[in-house]
Amino acid sequence: MNRVVGVDRANRGARSERRVGAAFDATRRFDARRLRALVYKESLQALRDPSTLLIAFVLPVVLLFLFAYAVSLDVRKVRIGVVVESQGASAQALAAAFAGTRYLDVRFAHDRREVADDVVAGRLRGFVVIPQDFERRLAERSGEPLVQVVTDGSQPNTANFVSNYAQGVVQTWRAGLGTAAATTVVALEPRYWFNAELESRRSLVPGSIAIIMAIIGTMLTALVVAREWERGTMEAVLSTPASVAEILVGKLLPYFVLGMLATLAATALSVFVFDVPLRGSLVVLLVLSAVFMVPALGQGLLISSLARNQFLAAQIALFSGFLPAFMLSGFLFEIDAMPAPIQALTWLIPTRYFVSSLKTVFLAGDVWAVLAPDLLAMAAIGVLFFVLARGATRKNLEA
Repeated sequence: MNRVVGVDRANRGARSERRVGAAFDATRRFDARRLRALVYKESLQALRDPSTLLIAFVLPVVLLFLFAYAVSLDVRKVRIGVVVESQGASAQALAAAFAGTRYLDVRFAHDRREVADDVVAGRLRGFVVIPQDFERRLAERSGEPLVQVVTDGSQPNTANFVSNYAQGVVQTWRAGLGTAAATTVVALEPRYWFNAELESRRSLVPGSIAIIMAIIGTMLTALVVAREWERGTMEAVLSTPASVAEILVGKLLPYFVLGMLATLAATALSVFVFDVPLRGSLVVLLVLSAVFMVPALGQGLLISSLARNQFLAAQIALFSGFLPAFMLSGFLFEIDAMPAPIQALTWLIPTRYFVSSLKTVFLAGDVWAVLAPDLLAMAAIGVLFFVLARGATRKNLEA
């Protein structure tokens, strides 16, 4: 009998707790005043944290200068040797043609042994040999190569450039001699759209803005929220009458604003300091940045919900946020050149769409045929991250 009474009391207690919990949950409705208070509190915390301000405003400037000046895909002033073994006038004229190009930094020699050691040591990227019988080869037109090109294969891209450009110099010089090649009726002149000067800076700087936004959105959010879990202040916030939605929005809104301010600062530096044209509108650029902040902040919030420790959150943010954004977004490496499985993986990385959109806005303009699919993809990935983060936060609250 006592056992039955005890079970009945336990059932009544559980029902009472459920009624109290339901009444408490009823108070957790979205309230604008509570949201303003949470945003104000989080803004003060961000402004008082030097590391947050360094990541939001100093790090973008440093990265932009590095990508604009230290990182370059342009191949100019490549150091090569030109070994002139022939003393003929034609050989000297060809040597002068090599010296007259702005893409090569030429060092002349009369024996290939003078430059071979420099190629081994890395002081030269290759050398061109104008042989002793150059005049005979030129006169006979037997199809025998006029020159020999030796390159440093430890850097394949530069080696290909040296080989192809050296052959181009020889062909151009030979065409100017008045031979049959010069009387052709077809003249090919390349035209490069969107970046006529082929300056890598104009491609790297817009892409670097995406990397900066990924750092601010993902890493900064993961670190800040994980720090609160670590210090125990997050439990105090979760115990207030504020709803989960209010807590999430209140946490992320200040960092969203920081990200947008960083975008404006990075855009101003790109246009006025690094001379990158902004052919699209600033409004479209801000819309793209705002949409990209959704998956970036959502990923950071999800990381902090799963890892309540700053060190672990930083490591996860590095491997799941920064490195994929840097390596698999098309920022430095073309996606079409990647293996098929890796190409498929890039569809899940929001930075891929942001890099594409930024290059379009800066170099081509407001091309909505490109921008609209990118916006939809970033928004969809962002919604997924927020759904997962909200579920993880609710689970933490119930635990």
